[in-house]
Amino acid sequence: MGLDRVSFEVIRNAAIFISEEMGVVLRNTAYSPNIKDRLDHSCAILTPGGELVAQAEHIPVHLGSMAVGVENTFKYLEKERETLDPGDIVLVNNPYIAGTHLNDLMLLKPVYVGGRLIAVVANKAHHVDVGGIVPGSIGGDARELLQEGTVIPPVKLVRRGVFQKDILKLIETNVRTPRYFRGDLRAQMAALNVGEKRLRELADKYGADTILEAWSYILDYTEQYTRNKIAKEGKPGDYEAEDHMELPQLGLIPIRARVSITGRDVKVDFTGTSRQVDAPINAVYGVTVAATTFALKSIIDPEMPLNHGFFRVVEIYAPLGSLVNPLPPAPVSGGNVETSQRIADVIFRALADAFPDRVPAASCGSMNNVMVGGVRENGETWAFYETIGGGSGARPTMDGVDGVHTNMTNTLNTPIERLEKEYPILFVKYELRPDSGGPGTYRGGLGITRAFKVLGGRAVLTIMSERTLIKPWGLRGGMPGAPGEHYIVRADGTVEKLPSKATVTLGRGDTVYINTPGGGGYGDPCKRPKELVLRDIADGKVTREAAKHYCLEEV
Repeated sequence: MGLDRVSFEVIRNAAIFISEEMGVVLRNTAYSPNIKDRLDHSCAILTPGGELVAQAEHIPVHLGSMAVGVENTFKYLEKERETLDPGDIVLVNNPYIAGTHLNDLMLLKPVYVGGRLIAVVANKAHHVDVGGIVPGSIGGDARELLQEGTVIPPVKLVRRGVFQKDILKLIETNVRTPRYFRGDLRAQMAALNVGEKRLRELADKYGADTILEAWSYILDYTEQYTRNKIAKEGKPGDYEAEDHMELPQLGLIPIRARVSITGRDVKVDFTGTSRQVDAPINAVYGVTVAATTFALKSIIDPEMPLNHGFFRVVEIYAPLGSLVNPLPPAPVSGGNVETSQRIADVIFRALADAFPDRVPAASCGSMNNVMVGGVRENGETWAFYETIGGGSGARPTMDGVDGVHTNMTNTLNTPIERLEKEYPILFVKYELRPDSGGPGTYRGGLGITRAFKVLGGRAVLTIMSERTLIKPWGLRGGMPGAPGEHYIVRADGTVEKLPSKATVTLGRGDTVYINTPGGGGYGDPCKRPKELVLRDIADGKVTREAAKHYCLEEV
């Protein structure tokens, strides 16, 4: 029997809701602040063949890479002559398979109904530490993947319903936060079990055949919708842009992209991008796919659900051995969090002329990663990780948003109270940065100042950030946002400025200041209404000294 429109819509929305419910379960049962409070996790449903069919509104870099990771996992299992049986849960974090970085553990579980595979449920969650040379497992002086943490190929954590305790013990022995690791991993398993249960209930109501037909219909519909959208609103042509990553030891590393809009599809070519580097800013192909499709979808139609039908419309070429498609064992921990942001920026900048009324100025362009870890007096190791928001770029019709996570991250602020309860640190400042938003007819969003003091003994700090040398660009005459600036005030009062990427030792009483970039401005600043400038001055967002950028001589 053919699928009627009403049933199709019910199943489509049910699948999205099931993904959301999986995320709620994961959050509620997780242990670490990174997942329970900051919500650094994502859930999705895929077809039996591994095509993304439904996702929750979680982390773009997770979700955009999920289908790549599942497809690679299928190929690996086939090569190892492993089958995906009822009751199995597969675990993998190898970035060259799973598609992001080692901290993101991907779990997937097949959903069988009446002996037929009808779907795969999957999730990714960022674990605060997976070993490696620095607490938090991101950045440092890693020159190869093995220095970034424990590498896990696809393994069956649960085999036909039987939990493999030895695998868990082996992994948790190699991380600095075993309690968090164990609790968060079990939360991921609980989320998959709920997803499996809900999909079986859906199949019981509509039948397995109808569910499979619905998956096919959903992907075909999205593909056709996207092609029609491009044909109607896209401006055919080739559009190019270039931006750079910052690497203290090597300087500026270029990322180049050509976006070709050809009738009813889009081709993206990263030829001209730097070769891979011996530093942890390489982005595996899954990250490049995620960042590219995120930027394209945001411009083509931000409201449409994202699934594999959209991926059919976009062709991505990333040269093998480049910064955006490295060969192992290149380190990649920062590629997921920082290079992904720059890839999105490049695509947005390239599309600024193709869609002049939709592309905003550059956002802060960094997840502003901060990692600290050490050893407590009782000998227990600890590790803390968070990302800090910045300013979003001004838009064609309104200001950017102050102090928010942008583009490839969608996490929340980590509550200070929770962090101070869990770790030997004390927060001394958390506020918006005045004048950090780029001036324009519409002002860029403000960055953030966040500072904390070390209360315990020796600790190791690692920063992985961007936009401290190259400011977030403005558009249509708008000025760039302020760059990031990070430094340490030592206990003796001396000040130590930090580059965008650094690993340093902290002592008791040292205070770390993270100042994140603001967003770029949009339009001529002199055309900004005077009353809006005066309001920003009154609110402390713009200083009187900065009024000259808005052509106000006296305020």
